[in-house]
Amino acid sequence: MSANHLPHPPAEQRDFAFSDRDFQRVCRMIHARAGIALAPAKRDMVYGRLSRRLRTLGLEDFGTYLDMLDADPAGPEWQSFTNALTTNLTAFFREPHHFEHLHGQLQALANSGGPVRIWSCAASTGEEPYSLAITACEAFGTMTPPVRILATDIDTQVLATARRGVYSMERIAGLDPDTRRRYFQRGTGPNEGRCRVNPALQALVEFRPLNLLAPRYDVGGSFAAIFCRNVMIYFDKATQRAVLSRLVQHMDADSLLYTGHSENYLHAADLIQPCGRTLYRRTVRA
Repeated sequence: MSANHLPHPPAEQRDFAFSDRDFQRVCRMIHARAGIALAPAKRDMVYGRLSRRLRTLGLEDFGTYLDMLDADPAGPEWQSFTNALTTNLTAFFREPHHFEHLHGQLQALANSGGPVRIWSCAASTGEEPYSLAITACEAFGTMTPPVRILATDIDTQVLATARRGVYSMERIAGLDPDTRRRYFQRGTGPNEGRCRVNPALQALVEFRPLNLLAPRYDVGGSFAAIFCRNVMIYFDKATQRAVLSRLVQHMDADSLLYTGHSENYLHAADLIQPCGRTLYRRTVRA
């Protein structure tokens, strides 16, 4: 989900009329499609992002654009609409205490037999799943650990970036030199200023589009760790409960759900119970 920090033009400078009715329609449509609850303060952001779609499609007003979406619920423009309104703020080893905890969790599973499965539910441009892969390599002391990482996101554009695994050098500047040297390949010549993720890391990750509002998740069985961080802050509590009720179907009794620092699920105590700093286990029913 890609954040755009460019200022949006005031209403008198806009190329398209954008009424309260238009904004409310957008809010209803993105909530139904992706679970995102847009606050009134997001109106300028919505205009700025969707007006680009109007220009690309040669449309003259928002009403025509929204009518086009409603007329074709399975049409390809819905993906562009969703991509435009999702927000991706991510970094390598964001909230580092989670990766420290995962390191210990993986070491404890070293003799479990079979591959350890990890799911990154909001993979964005790939920094989180590649951080998971690096953690797995460090925990097992090998570039080929017995770990499989599923990385999903609703936004197909950011998934394409994640699959490429190419980043600016600034994105890895905060990592220690040994980590940069071992897990990233520095670009030269026309690729100066960029780096590529070590192919051994890419081999550990499968990227796949997935909408957390889907009625069921076609992701196989359970996962030792599910990272669902900083995505459900955009959902209302009813949507959060619906998503959690599906996530717990892919958790065993000792599986861990890693959540964002600003997320709180006390309203879903019948589904998950806190067991550490922004860590949850599935609630065991008597």
